[in-house]
Amino acid sequence: MHYTKDYIALKDLLESSESNKTYDTIELNEAHFISHSYQILPGEEEYHCNSHHQKLKSNFSFFTEIGTLEDHVHIKDIFVEENQQFNYQILSPKGVKKAQKVTFLFHGFNEKKWDKYLPWAKAICEGTGSTVVLFPIAFHMQRAPLYWSSKKEMYQLSELRKQRFPNIVNSTLSNVAISMRLHSMPQRFIWSGLQTYYDVIQLIEDCKQGNHPYIDKDFEFNIFAYSIGGFLAQILKLTNHKRYFDRSKVGLFCSGAAFNRISPVSRFILDSEANVALYSFLVEHFDKIVQKDNLLHHYIKENHPEGIVFYSMLDFQRMRDFREELLRKYEDQFFAVSLRKDDVIPPFEIMNTLNGAFRDIKIRVENMDFEHAYTHENPFPSHPKEAALIDKNFDKVFDKVCRFFNG
Repeated sequence: MHYTKDYIALKDLLESSESNKTYDTIELNEAHFISHSYQILPGEEEYHCNSHHQKLKSNFSFFTEIGTLEDHVHIKDIFVEENQQFNYQILSPKGVKKAQKVTFLFHGFNEKKWDKYLPWAKAICEGTGSTVVLFPIAFHMQRAPLYWSSKKEMYQLSELRKQRFPNIVNSTLSNVAISMRLHSMPQRFIWSGLQTYYDVIQLIEDCKQGNHPYIDKDFEFNIFAYSIGGFLAQILKLTNHKRYFDRSKVGLFCSGAAFNRISPVSRFILDSEANVALYSFLVEHFDKIVQKDNLLHHYIKENHPEGIVFYSMLDFQRMRDFREELLRKYEDQFFAVSLRKDDVIPPFEIMNTLNGAFRDIKIRVENMDFEHAYTHENPFPSHPKEAALIDKNFDKVFDKVCRFFNG
């Protein structure tokens, strides 16, 4: 494979206005999705749980004034139209009209473009014969307003944020939108995560009913997930809604640790103020907050298995026996690749979570290192001078992933 060559060609293909998009061994298609679960998002006073036919009142303020500035970043989540319906991309082997073998690919935190993932999808497509669905997490990629990616506007917001918080670390135009939103309302992490969980279930059920233009109703699927996308993948697999995931394998890349064991302060992920607020909410004070918030209590504590699994993934010590029992149940269906110099999701924390506190869970975790310079956010940079080396390391990772899926 030629990662650097594929990266450029696939990026151009994605941006192309051509109706028939093909390159090398693959074709790139697009499908439309309308989320049915966006109504759980913050912004209303009254909610309805369809699973339990129950009305619920929101008794928690929409957002605090901490970290807010006068801008469109704080539009009420439930009214963000881009998050409600959108197009998503599908890479298929040439000639496959209705896929019977599918891999869902989930991206990382605060991602705005699919560019780097396209060669990953092509490698999985070629290595497994699988159609790859690039499905975006709520308020990421094409599910976020374009304003949040405006370099000029975000630079100005970042400068204002630095003035308000003089000791802030890593506030940049790349992360200011998500940092401000999570700083002022950390529970957005929960609600956008749950919406995405329900969206994936909805997509699977649409496919099973024969409603998908490119996926056969009798399809089987695996998941390949990177960074925070692995958090979503683990919740889907461990919850195993209606046993849809019985036979699904989960491949994790730079992912797998419990939330409180990751370090997301980065120019490209979150700034320090947002990280402190998120950690305080989800780890230090979450149990008390859940008791006060009727809506959160219902989805996290009251007979929503996905909420309980979500809760168990937030803190390494919290419900550890429960989480480890589930991981042990599916230990043959997980595989993780970690990177030695990853300081966002460190390899030893991935092992702590996936192999268990007493290392008695037999999930295979392979720790790798590259000769080329890399970061968590960009494991395969597109540097022409190091192209051969990057191609070699890329092939090593995806050869392992594809062998796992094929095994």
